[in-house]
Amino acid sequence: MSGHFHDTGFVPLNIAVLTVSDSRTEETDKSGTTLRDRALEAGHQVVDKVIVPDDIYQMRAVFSRWIADPDVHVVISTGGTGITGRDSTPEAVAPLFDKAIEGFGELFRAVSMEEIGASSIQSRAIAGLANGTLIFCLPGSTGACRTGWDRILKDQLDHRTRPCNFAQMFPRLLEE
Repeated sequence: MSGHFHDTGFVPLNIAVLTVSDSRTEETDKSGTTLRDRALEAGHQVVDKVIVPDDIYQMRAVFSRWIADPDVHVVISTGGTGITGRDSTPEAVAPLFDKAIEGFGELFRAVSMEEIGASSIQSRAIAGLANGTLIFCLPGSTGACRTGWDRILKDQLDHRTRPCNFAQMFPRLLEE
C-alpha cells in the first residue's frame, strides 16, 4: 500500500470550532482556544470559532450552518458530552449525522483511560459525517481537548498519515 503513496505535502483543511458552555466567554474559553491553536499550529485554517450555551437548538443551528457550508471540512466541538442534565451535545448533533463514526468515541475513551483512568467512562465523545463534513465532539476540559487533538485528530486530519486517515477521504465523502 505504501508504494502507491505520493507525498504532495501537507493539505490544510478548513476547521470550525464550537465551544458548548453556559459560562465560558472568549476570554475564558481555554478548551476552544486549545483546539483552535493546535489546528493552526498543524497548518490547518480555522474558519470560525463560536461559543453557544448548552441548548440543543442553538447547537443544531451552528452545526447545521457549518454542515451546509461547502468551505467547512471539519467541525470540532468541545463541551456538553458528559452526563449531567445540561450536557446535550450528542443529542443535538447525532440526528444530523449521515453516518456515525463509532470508533472515534471508543478510541477517545481508550486513550483517555490511560490518562484519567476509569473516569473516561463518563465521556460521551462522538463523531460523524454530515453532508461531507466531519464532526468530532470532545469533552469540555482542556485536557480532553489536548488528548483528542494530539492522540487522534492531528494525525487523522493529515493526509500523509499512513496507512489511512480521514483527510484522504474528502474527495469521496459525497459519492453516491
